[in-house]
Amino acid sequence: MSAAKRPEDALLAELEAIYQEVDAKFAGWTCPASTECCRFGLTGVEPYVTSIEYLAVLKAIQKRGGPLRDKRKALALEGTGVRDERTCALLDRSGRCSIYEARPIGCRTFFCARATEAMPVPHTEVIEMVRRVQELAARHTPGGELSHRLGKMMGV
Repeated sequence: MSAAKRPEDALLAELEAIYQEVDAKFAGWTCPASTECCRFGLTGVEPYVTSIEYLAVLKAIQKRGGPLRDKRKALALEGTGVRDERTCALLDRSGRCSIYEARPIGCRTFFCARATEAMPVPHTEVIEMVRRVQELAARHTPGGELSHRLGKMMGV
C-alpha cells in the first residue's frame, strides 16, 4: 500500500465507525423496502454526499465490479404517473441498494415520509452525526464537507 493511500484509508475507517454508530442508533427501525426513498422522481428528495462518502460509494462500486448496467438497474414503478422517474443509480432491479453497506448517511437515517413522521432518533442527534461526517470530509479534501446531490455526482 502506498503512503498516499494510508490517510485516505484512515478517513474511510473513521467514516465506517460513524456509520456503525448511526446504524446502532437506528437499530430496530425497519424500512418496508418500498425503495420510495431511492426514487427521487417520486419523492423530490435525493441524498447529498460529502467527498469522503462519495469516495466510499466509488470504492463499493469498484468492489462490486463496476456500475450497474441498464439491464440490472431498477425499473420505473408502474402506475405512479411520474414520467421521468429518476431512481438512484445504485438501486438494482430487485429493488435493493447495490452498495448497501457503503450507503451514505442520508440513506442510513431514513429520510422518507414514513420515517420523518415517526423518527426514532431525535433530529438534533441526526444533525450531530451529519456534522461529524462533514468534519471528516473537510479533512479529506478542501471543500469536501460541501455536499452535492448523489445523482449528480454519479452522472445521472
